[in-house]
Amino acid sequence: MGGEDGTDFADLPGKLCIMRHDANQMRWIIAVICAVAAVLLPAYVRAEIKTKIAALAPSDLVLVVDQKGNELVAQNADKPFVPASVAKIVTATLAVEVLGADHRFETRFYLDKDRVLYIRGGGDPFLISEELATLASALVAAIGRQPLSGIVLDASYFPSDLRIPGIEQTGEAYDALNSALAVNFNTIHAVRKGKAVLPGEAQTPITPLATNQFLARGPNGRGRISLAQEPGVALQYAGELIAAFIERAGGLPIGKVSTGLVPPGLQPVYVHRQSRSLPIILTEMLSGSNNFVANQVFLEIGAHQLGGPVSLEKSLRVANEVLAKRGLAGSIQLEEGSGISRNNRLVARGLVALLGSFEPHANLLRKGDGAYFKTGTFSGVRTLAGYADTSKHGRVRFVIALRGNDSALRFKILKAIQSEL
Repeated sequence: MGGEDGTDFADLPGKLCIMRHDANQMRWIIAVICAVAAVLLPAYVRAEIKTKIAALAPSDLVLVVDQKGNELVAQNADKPFVPASVAKIVTATLAVEVLGADHRFETRFYLDKDRVLYIRGGGDPFLISEELATLASALVAAIGRQPLSGIVLDASYFPSDLRIPGIEQTGEAYDALNSALAVNFNTIHAVRKGKAVLPGEAQTPITPLATNQFLARGPNGRGRISLAQEPGVALQYAGELIAAFIERAGGLPIGKVSTGLVPPGLQPVYVHRQSRSLPIILTEMLSGSNNFVANQVFLEIGAHQLGGPVSLEKSLRVANEVLAKRGLAGSIQLEEGSGISRNNRLVARGLVALLGSFEPHANLLRKGDGAYFKTGTFSGVRTLAGYADTSKHGRVRFVIALRGNDSALRFKILKAIQSEL
């Protein structure tokens, strides 16, 4: 029996069976090809990016891991490196864990029967002019507008002989002295015109000490100098600036500014809690790469856990205990918290592990072009670390540490990672 076109319907079941067999065989072949491609293609892609990175920075360090911790690129990943300001990621991680997101720095004010105002510093890193204006208004409301006999500054929360490794005796803002009571990051921003010194910003009045210091050490024109040379000078400036803001807030003239201790038993009349939460402080620390802020936070970590006064030894002890619990004691070795010391040492695998726990807070880092990152820069050192979105592996964690002064190269490597992984 056949059809009009000559088809033999008696053979049709057999032919259909052959066709099904061929289709099944083809599906099997396609599945095998896809499985092989799934294995070989990523390996080929990784080989390509490894070759490109080796061509760009043959002797430098690059480590990239995916969300599961699989290493996608590992070049010289076991070599300890100088992190420079990438160390601030470690400080931020420790701060979130030890201090907590709700932590607020405090500055305490006391008034005795003779209307002497005592100010006890608590290491607040953000006693900047805008904060001082708010502080002064609340303080005047608490103590009244009657004249003050004087101001006594109590900076005993920080030992007078505290020194941060890597901080040098220069007028550069990044060398600013850490202190229990510091204003505007222990720096003066002003404009020098001949023998006249004018405010560098409208919100900050010029005090007598600021004028003298800027005439002695400031540049011609606009600039910023640190007060790192003498702790007493920095403390005097803090007292003068706070007094100026008290007068702006309606307080009557104030007597001499001096240093000393709060008398035993005297109770605070006002406690100022920093308006910025810890995450905001960390965001500004990371984005501005502020060494002063980083070490103020790092020093608070130790005192918060072990009690005041602060000390570098206390903070290093707490840091090492936290890192040891994560199995990172051998791969993250700090000398201070900002990265300004060249004796800080990190191992890339330890840092990417730390980045894994810090990822919920990735938005505290600087953001740009599909990445959250922190840079580090020294003479002869260029580092970059953080998180990046890639086309095939989603978000990855990365560490790049280069020897040399080519700042653009680290971002060129990052772009290659993003586009080819």
